[in-house]
Amino acid sequence: MLEYVDKIRETARKLLDSGTVEVFIGYKKGSVPMMNEPVLIKDPDQADILWWDSNCALNLCNYLTKRKEKIGILATGCNSRNIVTHIIENQISREQLYIVGVPCKGMLDHRAIKRAVDNKEILEVSEDADTITVKGRDFEKTLEKKEFLQSNCAVCRHRNPVLYDELVADLVEEQEGVDPYKDVRAVESMDPDKKWAFFTRTIANCIRCYACRNACPLCYCPTCFVDESRPQWVGKSIDPTDTMTFHFLRAYHCAGRCTDCGACERVCPVGIPMRQFTKKLNKDAEELFSWEAGLALDQRPPLDVYRPDDYNDFIL
Repeated sequence: MLEYVDKIRETARKLLDSGTVEVFIGYKKGSVPMMNEPVLIKDPDQADILWWDSNCALNLCNYLTKRKEKIGILATGCNSRNIVTHIIENQISREQLYIVGVPCKGMLDHRAIKRAVDNKEILEVSEDADTITVKGRDFEKTLEKKEFLQSNCAVCRHRNPVLYDELVADLVEEQEGVDPYKDVRAVESMDPDKKWAFFTRTIANCIRCYACRNACPLCYCPTCFVDESRPQWVGKSIDPTDTMTFHFLRAYHCAGRCTDCGACERVCPVGIPMRQFTKKLNKDAEELFSWEAGLALDQRPPLDVYRPDDYNDFIL
């Protein structure tokens, strides 16, 4: 995907120079390998700092909420689906946006790559179409990209943007026949005690830093429920009950809205696989309501509408 860089820079420069947009939202190289950063530029001369590779995994929709300018934004499959959700939920208007679609072949799991080099310090990373090469003070190792994709990317069924004004490259082939819910079904098959034990283990290392919430494009409430003091819904400590309450409630707030972009897991400093919470709800929304979030502007999330023919057996 490195071949996208020149086109992204050219497009951003053109949009800013012509006044089509007032700000362009993309990525720049991070200060450490594999940690590229979102960036907002307003000057055409800044376009050369824009970057694209397999480490541009944070969701840019975090920077759209309630903005007033004309905005250019890069959009992969999951980012574009979050843009659709933002438009539906009146956080931004379609008329404000110039969406530059980026066909995506998957983002790299930086933790898996670090494990592959025995957690040695990685000083340099380079990639080509199929491989990634990591270098440190006393090692160099070449890895197959397909073996080190983020778990959400490995099962992604919407690699291409669903909404865009122009593309930086031809659409890529979608992954057919992937099963995004295999791990969910494994948990569903457990008895209640084992399920509770599973989720207790899953969040055991949570330090309540809220990085997952802050990285999630769906968490745009002016005051989060964990920050409410009148009334106080949940305690601030790392008490296991408070921690479990936070993760369950945050997941339910994402029900029917989550695009499985993986930003929550990518930023977690202790590596909690918190998609286990949201994926279950994604599976239920798909199976009960034939719904996947953010695929069309003319359809609202299933928990946001009432239809006389809604599936109702679950309340009997």
